[in-house]
Amino acid sequence: MAVDKDYIYLDNAAATRTDDEVVKAMLPYFTEIYAVASSQFSHQPGLEASEAMNAARESIGQKFKVKPDEVIFTSDAAESNNLAIKGFCLANRQKGDHVVTMKTEVYSVLHSCRSLEESGIRVTKLPVDSGGRLDPDDFRKALTDKTILATIQWVNQETGTIQPIEQLSAICREKGVAFHTDASYAAGRIDIDLAKIPVDMLTLTAALIHGPKGSACLVRRKSVKLKKLTDGGFNEFDLRAGVENIPGIVGLAKALEIMTSERFDKVKKLDAQLWNGLSGVEDSVLNGSPEHRLPGILNVSYDRVEGESVILHLDMKGIAVITGSACFSRSLEPSYVLMSMGHSHERAHGSIRYSLSHGNTAEQMDRVVAATKEVVERLRRITPVKK
Repeated sequence: MAVDKDYIYLDNAAATRTDDEVVKAMLPYFTEIYAVASSQFSHQPGLEASEAMNAARESIGQKFKVKPDEVIFTSDAAESNNLAIKGFCLANRQKGDHVVTMKTEVYSVLHSCRSLEESGIRVTKLPVDSGGRLDPDDFRKALTDKTILATIQWVNQETGTIQPIEQLSAICREKGVAFHTDASYAAGRIDIDLAKIPVDMLTLTAALIHGPKGSACLVRRKSVKLKKLTDGGFNEFDLRAGVENIPGIVGLAKALEIMTSERFDKVKKLDAQLWNGLSGVEDSVLNGSPEHRLPGILNVSYDRVEGESVILHLDMKGIAVITGSACFSRSLEPSYVLMSMGHSHERAHGSIRYSLSHGNTAEQMDRVVAATKEVVERLRRITPVKK
């Protein structure tokens, strides 16, 4: 059953609507050019598939100012993060046994690090301030002569807090430590020029930039050695097994191509409008760094209400938001991100993430503000917790 056309979708930090232009670009690779790219030396259809993949690799390389053969296609951000973190440490174990990350990282990073700890790698998870920012001085002090990798996400998935990636990667370059960043929430919104920024590995996914789910990539400098994690084939420069997802790869490249500054400018205006309205709700507070937050991810806590109750009532009003991160919302536990920022259990439990896209409208923002105010006030009237 299709969602009603008047339904307001504000969970774009979990998944975005695939753009019509992206779908159009992908369609021929489902029904016309459907061979696998690895058959390029055997027949013409395979060559055509390979050419499409190479064109996508070239386009993405130009976007980030890297060489085409430094773009490795994967299935999603989690696979890219696993390959970057585990693959690097397995291939470079002789150089050291220490990894640095931070407490508010996305689960695929934290769980990859936990897996490494089980194999004897030491992992330092750095704290962040109340806005979710990492202190570069703390980061520098955490690096030792045994540190081989640091992995710090560019933009947080719950709060939109932006980390000082240029500064952190420069510190790593100075110390001879490899630097990886999950830029899934930054790509297409922040200008990323890897000819100027010393990032060694970068993760991005199509699902968050109006591309297809199941398509992502890891940008990896040629000097960075990785160990293959899956066996069964020799694809992606012998770093990945499995058939190439040509439609998804074409869709990823197209999605990046059309993520223009004009689209993001619209998101910025909608974000400002939404927060201007939500800040008028009594006892509301913005979670994240006010000075270093990516517009489009707005995390707000409402005192004396449960986030879970708010999102269910908003859904009944035709509005999709989420409490905590997309991965964490299945649990009734408070947001680990907000707890790591030093916030109270109650504040973390009452947090709501509104994540926007250029497909949203000013009229929708007005409706969301009005609905949120109504829901919060109603829930407060029936709660036993008083101000």
